[in-house]
Amino acid sequence: MVNTSVETADGSRYWHRNLLVCVFGSFTTIIAMTLLLPFLPLYVAQLGVTSHAAISQWSGVAYSATFFSAAFTAPLWGKLGDRYGRKLMLIRASLGMSIAMTLLGMAHNVWQLVALRLLAGLLGGYASGSMILVATQTPKTRTGWALGVLSSGIMAGNFVGPLIGGTLPPLIGIRATFIAAGAIIFISYLATSLLLKEESGLTQKRASEPATAAAGKISKPVIAMLITGALLMIANMSIEPIITLYVAQLVSFSRVTFVAGLAMSAAALGSIISASWLGKLADRIGHWNVIIACLGTAALLLIPQALVTQGWQLVVLRFFMGVALGGLLPCIASVIRHNVPDKIAGKMLGYSTSAQYIGQVAGPLLGGVVGGHFGMRPVFFGTCVLLLIGAAYNAASRSASQPAAAGK
Repeated sequence: MVNTSVETADGSRYWHRNLLVCVFGSFTTIIAMTLLLPFLPLYVAQLGVTSHAAISQWSGVAYSATFFSAAFTAPLWGKLGDRYGRKLMLIRASLGMSIAMTLLGMAHNVWQLVALRLLAGLLGGYASGSMILVATQTPKTRTGWALGVLSSGIMAGNFVGPLIGGTLPPLIGIRATFIAAGAIIFISYLATSLLLKEESGLTQKRASEPATAAAGKISKPVIAMLITGALLMIANMSIEPIITLYVAQLVSFSRVTFVAGLAMSAAALGSIISASWLGKLADRIGHWNVIIACLGTAALLLIPQALVTQGWQLVVLRFFMGVALGGLLPCIASVIRHNVPDKIAGKMLGYSTSAQYIGQVAGPLLGGVVGGHFGMRPVFFGTCVLLLIGAAYNAASRSASQPAAAGK
């Protein structure tokens, strides 16, 4: 009981319940947002697009539209959450996404599809909003672990979504799948409205904290985390566009899609397994230390990925790559949380989300350009260099930070 009172001294007494609600809501909303991946080109074709090139182009535009609009609105929602409450932002996001997903199943042409995907990005942001609420309502000594659990839920949604998207449309149809996804998110809206408890008095409780953010010195840790978040997504997404083409060089044609799917799923599975454990480890040994180690390990794992000769080797290495990268999201949020005042934490974490979305857009573009002009293997080597630079930059930023913040 003593430990519990100490743990909740700077956090909400409802933080365990809030974490469960946020994990459930993030898991379901991410499933709804990613389940369209397997059937998006088919839906584009149903909406009247005929040529193969046009279907590919419109599918890419429709998929990227959500991340594009979300990148611009994440800081705004974070700032409004700081002012009016983070729970309100989660209610807005879940209800807005429920409506947007339902409307996606009613689109009549490809322009409406793209517009509704943009709307989903504008109105959405439940997972990023959950990161903000959990980071600010959880006791600081448990932040890394709690954010790790939340990250596992988010990554699990990314893992399960495409699997459901590949099995549900043949059973109920594409349009009904979107409507079902909207209904699932509506359940998250109800859970958020009825079960989540936000304590607004925490800002006052933390007013006596050392004001490390008042000076300009916290800018370096925050900037480092923005860059690290973008690097994480670039590292994840730069490989995705070429995985199938790369696997085609390693296995027979009949096994290409199966092995490519395994390689993609293996990385997600590794992150799901490692996120909460690495978050807990970061609470003990310091978030900066885990970030630097994760970036360095992931960079080294990219080298053998460029040299594999069989498909199973790539699958195994992608799994360990996912294990290494799984600890970055909770640690990035934790470092920001420890280095900014609570009253602007949402805004800063919103900028972090925007940086990650930029990485999600830039990664596939960079991977596609390098892979198309220089071959597949240089994509792995180039991403390796980027991650090593990121690790070195984080080490320098940690050393330049105040001693009190350096360990975190």
